[in-house]
Parts: sequence; C-alpha cells; structure tokens
Amino acid sequence: MKHLAIFKGDGANLILSGKKIIESRFSKRKNVPFGVISKGDLVYMKKSGKDVIGQFRVQKVIFFDGLETKDMEDIKLQYGKEIAADEVYWKRKENSRFGSLIFVGESSRFLTSPIKLAKKDLRGWVVLG
Repeated sequence: MKHLAIFKGDGANLILSGKKIIESRFSKRKNVPFGVISKGDLVYMKKSGKDVIGQFRVQKVIFFDGLETKDMEDIKLQYGKEIAADEVYWKRKENSRFGSLIFVGESSRFLTSPIKLAKKDLRGWVVLG
C-alpha cells in the first residue's frame, strides 16, 4: 500500500538524512495511519504546503490502542530519542489514546516530485491505495 505523510517540521528531512528512524503519530482518535499501515508499505513524504521530497519503506509498525499517561511515559522512555527530543512534542501528545510507531526502512530523496497532489485539507496522513 502507498501512503502520503505530511510533516510540519523537519521530520521528512531528518528521515532522509538517517537521523530519524521512527515516525510517530499519536492522537485522541483512531486517525490514519492507525491500523492501515504495514511492514513493506511505501510512504511518500512532503512538508506541509510543499511538494513530495522523498519516500521510505516501512520496516515495522507498532500500534497502541487505549493509551494512558503511564503508557506514554513508557513509550517516551523506550523510544523517545528516536521519536522526538523536544519536550514540547511530548507535552502536546500526553493525552493521546492511540499511537502508531512507524519504523523507517530504506529511504530516498527525490530530485523532482514524482506525484502532484491538489491536497487542500488538514489531514496529516493520506492513504493513497
């Protein structure tokens, strides 16, 4: 399956440079990619409002359903350095009930965007099929 992940910060560039090895998506509801992304899937990456800049293959996925404060603390302890060192990030996510940890496999940067999408909504993740 193919996906489009939209990044607000430097996450896509950090993945492409090899500095970020886990992409996390936490939410209060079961938002995609929760439950729909799998090992081997292809994820296109773009910065919000910009073109697609690269892609990565999913190496592994872990889903969390019914997260509580203690669970978020445990996830931060175990995977925190690979997800985000920024305390503001963890503060914003502390009330999340669902989570997806997407382990990044092989990645590559595009010189030109392989796809053009007229995406005008606020979704941070789109399943392309």
